Amino acid sequence: MAQPKYKRVLLKVSGEALAGDASKGLDFQVIGEVCDVVKKCVESGVQVGIVVGGGNFWRGMKDGGDKMVRVRADHMGMLATAINALALADVLEQKGVEVRVQTAVEMRSLAEPYIRSRAIRHLEKGRVVIFGCGTGNPFFSTDTAAVLRAAEIDAEVILLAKNIDGVYSADPKKVPDAVKYDSISYADVLAQRLQVMDSTATSLSMDNKIPVLLFALKDPENIYRAVMGEKIGTIVEG
Repeated sequence: MAQPKYKRVLLKVSGEALAGDASKGLDFQVIGEVCDVVKKCVESGVQVGIVVGGGNFWRGMKDGGDKMVRVRADHMGMLATAINALALADVLEQKGVEVRVQTAVEMRSLAEPYIRSRAIRHLEKGRVVIFGCGTGNPFFSTDTAAVLRAAEIDAEVILLAKNIDGVYSADPKKVPDAVKYDSISYADVLAQRLQVMDSTATSLSMDNKIPVLLFALKDPENIYRAVMGEKIGTIVEG
């Protein structure tokens, strides 16, 4: 039986991906398919941490706009990620996967507070750990939270599951002949202002030398292919 390439990974799932084609709310068929693959990874011996976005309910800066104070709008976004974290946890548990939800903003009746050593202990015991509420601070995206948590738990790679199948030289929806990269450096991503992650997240992953593998979540099996080392999407490193 083939062995996984990575022992411990941080999977970042956008909120929009959990909404499926509806773009808002929760699509439990999509969530179920994602959880099936996460279970498969765990059964293969991979330790999985997950950071979820909240864009299927609320995007702080975009939805708050000039109507709200940015800090409060971002706080609402953190609550949106907590909803998604609890939904993922419930579906995973229904499938027989042990899971813990940890949040950067304390909400003890719903989830554990984020504690690094406890998160690592859960991972070592084969539990999936879902990190909610981003970094717990406004002005930072959940992509930045994914890189931060990956660095803290010593993840070997960040699996960035998005609605696009890799990193392109330009937006492929607007530029039909845009080139897809198999691999690219952090420096080139920043220099070309490519929309992999925001610049804060990209710089943080570069400083901590954590590779980022971006691929499409449209086929959830891509998560398993990624942990097994198959060539999919685009790897950002070096």
